[in-house]
Amino acid sequence: MERFDPDQVAVRSAHFIGGQFIEGSSEDSANAMDVRRPSDGRVYAGLPVADADMVDRAVQDAWRAFKTSDWARCAPRDRARILRRWADLIEADAHYLARLEAIGSTRPAKDALSWDVPFTAEGIRFFAEWADKIGGDVAPTRSDHLGMTIAEPYGVIAAIAPWNLPLVMASWKVAPALAAGNAVVLKPSEMTPFSVLRLAELAIEAGMPKGIFNIVQGDGRVTGDALCRHSRIAKVTFTGSTTTGAAIMAACAQNGTKSVTLELGGKSPQVVFADVPDLEKTVRTVARAITLNAGQVCVAGSRLIVQRAVADQFVERLAAIFSELRAGSTWEPDSTMSPIISLREMERIDGVVRRAVAAGGRLAAGGGRIATGNEGAFYQPTILAGIDAGMEAVKTEIFGPVITVQVFDGEDEALALADHPDYGLAAGVHTADIGRALRMARGIEAGTVWINRYGRTSDFVIPTGGYKRSGIGKDLGRQAYEANLRYKSVLVDFMQES
Repeated sequence: MERFDPDQVAVRSAHFIGGQFIEGSSEDSANAMDVRRPSDGRVYAGLPVADADMVDRAVQDAWRAFKTSDWARCAPRDRARILRRWADLIEADAHYLARLEAIGSTRPAKDALSWDVPFTAEGIRFFAEWADKIGGDVAPTRSDHLGMTIAEPYGVIAAIAPWNLPLVMASWKVAPALAAGNAVVLKPSEMTPFSVLRLAELAIEAGMPKGIFNIVQGDGRVTGDALCRHSRIAKVTFTGSTTTGAAIMAACAQNGTKSVTLELGGKSPQVVFADVPDLEKTVRTVARAITLNAGQVCVAGSRLIVQRAVADQFVERLAAIFSELRAGSTWEPDSTMSPIISLREMERIDGVVRRAVAAGGRLAAGGGRIATGNEGAFYQPTILAGIDAGMEAVKTEIFGPVITVQVFDGEDEALALADHPDYGLAAGVHTADIGRALRMARGIEAGTVWINRYGRTSDFVIPTGGYKRSGIGKDLGRQAYEANLRYKSVLVDFMQES
């Protein structure tokens, strides 16, 4: 993708309710938020903040659409056909969506065009194909009874998406819910609110009934909280921090129990044994796992656990690869290092690094802001060596391009270091010994373990989700689809009495 002028990309700042853009109430306008571009810090739009009344309007509209439209009652293949048409329209609009994604987020336009938009479209197609595959079961009962479980949609599902991969994360939440026949009210992050509006607009163009997919803009404190507490919301699905996930669970519990799917924080280990067949390839895999999107990924491989025999060589090569990365605006085609989402987040990341050094850690690379000549929030990819397990940098999710280094000698020690008391989202194991790889995969408490690679492919059938405080439930896979259905038991007694 060629360089483009971000000021020339049209942005629509609004809610999307009942199939149309809603500019917001006077209360929304009074509480409007500035939205800044991470690449240069400039305010490029204002955002209405939906209050409880606007949230109620969106939820009630979704409920009416769920009850009166044919979305939940139609032949499942018809619903799937609309979803596939929606995916086609998303791909056809890829250049605009990629530009819209890039200006307001940390995603380079070229990556959004080549990965984010196609991944979003293909994910929708994947879930569309489940629409007529799961409907319930016939239970084994006595001969004069017929027992059944019937799968039904919940009704209205609230989806709360994060800022780090706006299109992709929204589709993970919205696509399985819609495919299962639900209506959805989505709240995107207030920092990246605009690309999903285009998704909603294209859904109507594809033939989705108005009101089935609504969007409310705003922050978590006001808009997100009102959404979670609404009596018509039957389920909440969220990706984000562990702290926010706990707050969502509390809000749901305090206002009538609701099902939740939560993909939360991670502090994922990358365990490297000395027998890796290609050390250079492994170094580059480890580097990408912490620098992709500047480390602003829930599954970022932020803890390097490396065998002593190759540790010094590995860290040296990792630092060299970090030095090759070029920070630049997301609309520049030759940039290879994303910005941090905001100056505030960058300062938080830098604070963790500085405290680690003060506590005895050593900077093997990076450790500071990258000067770009503007207010762009760019941070140097950083390696923290000389780290022990009790340090903040090892214990807490940094959510930036910072990797800690711990050294081990034997397999048992590696497994002990890989374990984390709180998080269990993902892990990577790099070794030529398949037996060792499988022992590590069995022993590591994490929802996903990658062996001799790190990161997802386009195999949507493989679910993702965490152990411990890293979440509840799964995104992707059959499990994500089934999580958007509830099951009703039916028992028919057809014995004739004379």
